Amino acid sequence: MLVTSLWERLEQADNSARPSLSARRIAEAAVSIADADGLEAITMRRLAAELGVAPMAAYRYVSDKNEILELMVDLVYGQADIPQGEDWRQTMRALALGMRALVLKHTWLTQLPAARAAFELTPNRLTLAERTLAAIRGADLDVDTAMSIFRTVTAYIHGATSAEVGLRQLSTERGWVSGDEARAGLSGQMTWLLGTGRYPEFARYTREAVRKDDLLWQFETGLEHVLDGIALRLATPGPG
Repeated sequence: MLVTSLWERLEQADNSARPSLSARRIAEAAVSIADADGLEAITMRRLAAELGVAPMAAYRYVSDKNEILELMVDLVYGQADIPQGEDWRQTMRALALGMRALVLKHTWLTQLPAARAAFELTPNRLTLAERTLAAIRGADLDVDTAMSIFRTVTAYIHGATSAEVGLRQLSTERGWVSGDEARAGLSGQMTWLLGTGRYPEFARYTREAVRKDDLLWQFETGLEHVLDGIALRLATPGPG
């Protein structure tokens, strides 16, 4: 049985009867709650209080919390300013940096269930994918290869930003306000582990690294390695 999507319902709905409430207002209120208190804080009762409406009013637009999450994802993806261009590498870099900024602003994006984070389909999210895929296809690639490249880069973005948000959350929980404080807080485990002599490369990193706290540099450098690998693969004829 084909279920009518949220987006089809909203496009077909006549919202003129209740100008004080809209899907966008619901999304904005939910994003505000999640930015302040996380996804678990979003309830119909909390939303109604924020919007100044009856608890059941939002059901005119959404059927459950999953659809609220769809609205939220669409709203914040609409904030991403990814220029439409023809060069696939510049477009992918702009996508990565734009999405990193978006996730750091709305850290609850990393709390979405894995399936929803990877496959949630909303108009604004598909607009970003469309622009990126069009740029990749400009390199005269077949659609399967283009999608594989897109998913590879977005997987890097998701993994790197989730780790960065996780570090930020741990630092907040422990009261660490700098990288030095974080390392001091972890020194008990680290001193013993490195003292075993089993991890010489990690020990070398702790002694010699000068960009331990430059998270943007780390993100951009990892991204460039991913893009370099893709560029090399595209320049190398495949078998057969």
